[in-house]
Amino acid sequence: MKYENAVILLNMGGPNSLDEVSSFLKNMFSDPCILSIKNSMFRSILGSIIVNNRIEKSKKIYQALGGASPITQITFSLIKKLQKIDSATFYTYAMRYSTPYCYNVLKEVQEKNINNVVLFSMYPQYSTTTTLSSFNDVLYSLKKLNFEPSVSIVERYYNNKLFIDSIANSLQKTLNGSNPSDFTLILSAHSIPVSRVKKGDPYQNECEICSKALQQTLEERGIRFQEIILSYQSKVGPVKWIGPETQDIIRQKTNKNVMIYPISFSIDNSETLYELCIQYKDIANEVGIRDYRVCPCLNDSDDFIELILNLTKANKESHSQIAI
Repeated sequence: MKYENAVILLNMGGPNSLDEVSSFLKNMFSDPCILSIKNSMFRSILGSIIVNNRIEKSKKIYQALGGASPITQITFSLIKKLQKIDSATFYTYAMRYSTPYCYNVLKEVQEKNINNVVLFSMYPQYSTTTTLSSFNDVLYSLKKLNFEPSVSIVERYYNNKLFIDSIANSLQKTLNGSNPSDFTLILSAHSIPVSRVKKGDPYQNECEICSKALQQTLEERGIRFQEIILSYQSKVGPVKWIGPETQDIIRQKTNKNVMIYPISFSIDNSETLYELCIQYKDIANEVGIRDYRVCPCLNDSDDFIELILNLTKANKESHSQIAI
């Protein structure tokens, strides 16, 4: 079939087996967007140290999740649903640190003679540690392939009404008839180093705007939680990261009910299904939280499909060449 347009979903990825944990970590910690050390040799040395320190712990995490990250399976399901709805467009996805890699995905698009490409970031809020890294990977791969399609991007949607409504719908579904005023709602985002924010990374600001937009939508729907707190998870290393930390907020809620929404994640992964659902649930049990609930990410839901179709349609109709 001849396609005029391709939509590529961009995400971090995750190991598809325990054997891939090592390569996944090596790819991540060799990325200058993750380890912002200009000297490539020093970055490589530090990256190797981090990988060696984390590999066994990471393997245990993925073993607890069935031996692999759930991100690939869920993303593949999302792609199939998008393709079924919009058969005229070629839908695919590329991962930053695991297969399918961006180069191979773009090579397939090139071989299909598709000259209009929409890049859709699976990171709702823009950050130099995630969004920029994925876009840089695309530009590098296009140059290597000598492929110059018309490219447009959907780089953020943290305050998009469809996105906010999708989160509100998920919260209502997870409440399942319970009174929201009986719960503290924690909006948990992946943390980043404070130094990144000081250098101009907009991520923290966009998380805060997203949180306020959601609170307003919930208020309009008459959904009033006991309190709503924006916090951060997944801190790594000794440097200062943005906070407060999600696990610290959980520890403060003894004898309370807590609901968590992973506000910076679009697809469930180890940070949501292990860190939030297993590790932090243990903390909740330790401090005596009565009812602990974690909302799933948007994943391959109808709401997320509608959001992707809506945002990519506008870009397919108005392509703009980006510098390679």
